[in-house]
Amino acid sequence: MTRTPLRPLARILSARANGENPDTIERENLRLRHEELRDRSRNRAEGRLLLLGVAFFMAFTIIGGRMGLLAASQPEEPRAAATGAEILNQRADITDRNGRVLATNLLTHSLYAHPKDMVDPGRVARELAAIFPELDAEALQKRFTDGRSFLWVRRKLSPEQMQAVHDIGDPGLLFGPREMRLYPNGRLAAHVLGGASFGAEGVHSAEVIGTAGIEKALDARLRDPAKGTEPLTLSIDMTVQAATHEVLEAGMKMMNAKGAAAILMDVTSGEILSLVSLPDFDPNDRPQPLVGAKDDPADSPLFNRAVQGVYELGSTFKIFTAAQALELGLVNPETMVDANAPMQWGKHKIKEFQGKNYGPLLSVTDVIVKSSNVGTARLALQIGGLRQQAFLKSLGFFDATPLELVEAPGAKPLIPARWPEIVTITTSYGHGMSASPMHLAAAYATIANGGLSVTPTLLRQDRPGPGNRIMSEKSADAAVSMLRQVVTKGTASMGEVPGYAVAGKTGTADKPRPKELGGGYYKDKVINTFASVFPANDPKYVLIVTLDEPVETSGPEPRRTAGWTAVPVAAEVIRRTAPLLGLRPAVEFVAPDALLAANAIDE
Repeated sequence: MTRTPLRPLARILSARANGENPDTIERENLRLRHEELRDRSRNRAEGRLLLLGVAFFMAFTIIGGRMGLLAASQPEEPRAAATGAEILNQRADITDRNGRVLATNLLTHSLYAHPKDMVDPGRVARELAAIFPELDAEALQKRFTDGRSFLWVRRKLSPEQMQAVHDIGDPGLLFGPREMRLYPNGRLAAHVLGGASFGAEGVHSAEVIGTAGIEKALDARLRDPAKGTEPLTLSIDMTVQAATHEVLEAGMKMMNAKGAAAILMDVTSGEILSLVSLPDFDPNDRPQPLVGAKDDPADSPLFNRAVQGVYELGSTFKIFTAAQALELGLVNPETMVDANAPMQWGKHKIKEFQGKNYGPLLSVTDVIVKSSNVGTARLALQIGGLRQQAFLKSLGFFDATPLELVEAPGAKPLIPARWPEIVTITTSYGHGMSASPMHLAAAYATIANGGLSVTPTLLRQDRPGPGNRIMSEKSADAAVSMLRQVVTKGTASMGEVPGYAVAGKTGTADKPRPKELGGGYYKDKVINTFASVFPANDPKYVLIVTLDEPVETSGPEPRRTAGWTAVPVAAEVIRRTAPLLGLRPAVEFVAPDALLAANAIDE
């Protein structure tokens, strides 16, 4: 910009020549300069005002539009901006094989507090303690007044509790929507379902995660967004489960047992239709596990005896020895075996129950019917340790069961470190080796279905594939025939259920004494088991019933054998559940002359 001088020399000289005052030239130029500056400043101010007006207009337009959008939308709890994955609180339902709900989600609310917004923290603490007796009013008031800005009060509220809290009327108490896991059947199938709790939590939602049982084992499947709301269908039949639970609970009390377990399995598919472990719990209010150093985990209601209970299963193992001897062609059902007792083997003496002697000779069938330890030992020695181990391994006794429960992998059978001939002998009749009732159920199902291996499962199977062949159908049928005679004329005579041809084997095993108490075995504490198959002429199901420390006291002497304790309980379970499973009782043919004789007696 060219700056005009206030006193240009040419004009000054011209003005002096003409007799004019040169100061007027300077004043005129100064006035023009001021006017130019004023015009420039005014133009700049007008531009700034225009820009500011446009900015204000745009800001008010955006704010007004946002306010209108908020007014037209549903109200929701404000969410804090944070990095990380969004909380996924959707969880699929669990149903039984017939679609009845075992586990579902219930919409409820949580209660949290903003103590700094409270009008009267003391009154709020007292009224909350009146609504929730487990809360301490004094401790709660200290937490409300210690300077914190956020506090969880309750993770779950019932509608009645929510209304009572709402009536307190304090602005510092707030509710957040929450989905919780609900088990509408209470204790039924508690050890199958396990339970669920909250994982990641926010005021607007919480992550529901499995804590035990199938809820934890299949947690990823139940939370998979790709599955949507598709329920997880179990093999359990709740009608059968309820009947089994009722009978087993009554039987446990009648037999004065400290615990009990029952497994009902389809012999072809391995589907478990009922699994009961007692004592049990309500998964809606899952108790805390025992944590004391002297506490026995088996004393906890959380302990799943059917899966986690690893026991010596006694004489129920004898049928495996007989079936393998048949399969190897070493014997047939009528082959006579040396059963003279006691049997001396090195420094060990093999005795029969109560010092009996079933010898000198017994057929293989009678070895099973009379439950002879010596006869079974002789068969095992013919088989040999290596072949015995291979057979038991093929039945699944060397590995944990691949069941869909988080507790299953930890329930691995206890196998002897060495396998000399004395171990071959004791294992043949179920001592020195421990396994769970679930292992036993799968092994008996293999025999019952004609010799095909079975994988136990808690999931409904639409088209189960055939298992590996473990033994020939002929050997398996002969073994089932032996088991049938155990019920008709052997140690399980109280297991007969008219119309259903029950077959099975009893097992009474002394409980081992802890090392700190001297080791060995208790003389008055046993684990009793009855492994049964029904109907024997066309096996469909296997039922395992186990009682922990039972004693039957109706007679003059206490009786602790399985024939007096586990067998009658199992018989009642079959009597109750067989019709529910769609099995019609077989009607025995009665000769016409028998009817006439009965009529004559009545007359």
